[in-house]
Amino acid sequence: MKLEMKDAPGQLVAALKPISDVGGNIIAVIHQRDEKMERGVLGVQIVLELQEQRLAELLSLIKGQGVSVLRIGKERLLFKQTVIMIGHIMHTDLGDTVDRIDCTGYAEVTELTLVMPAINEPSSARLVIKAVNRADMEQALGILRGVAKEKKLLIIEPMEAQG
Repeated sequence: MKLEMKDAPGQLVAALKPISDVGGNIIAVIHQRDEKMERGVLGVQIVLELQEQRLAELLSLIKGQGVSVLRIGKERLLFKQTVIMIGHIMHTDLGDTVDRIDCTGYAEVTELTLVMPAINEPSSARLVIKAVNRADMEQALGILRGVAKEKKLLIIEPMEAQG
């Protein structure tokens, strides 16, 4: 959610309190003074979890505080899967491996941790993949399995339940 409010003491608290009032959970608050914005106005981005049926009430409460709601977005990649890849990951073009999933439009590699013990030793990578739904996740994992077979990489899955 992207908000715009007066840059004055107490305004941020006034914008955040309604989230708590409707049972929302604040994940992150990001605000920076942007020189492009009108003087006296502050842009704030808030990442939150909220039951969808409470959104209209939240918007009403926030607007009641004199805060403008500029944008609301939803997480579209709801299913998450963590896998481990082992092998010569860098030598087989890690970028290509990630791109084959990211270019689908329905799944993305959202986290990547790589360990490379030595040049001639196999490396290992932890990948977090997110997809739109369970079927799309299975397709993304199928792509990854195919890439792993082609590049002679070992895949260990799943690290947690989907969803």
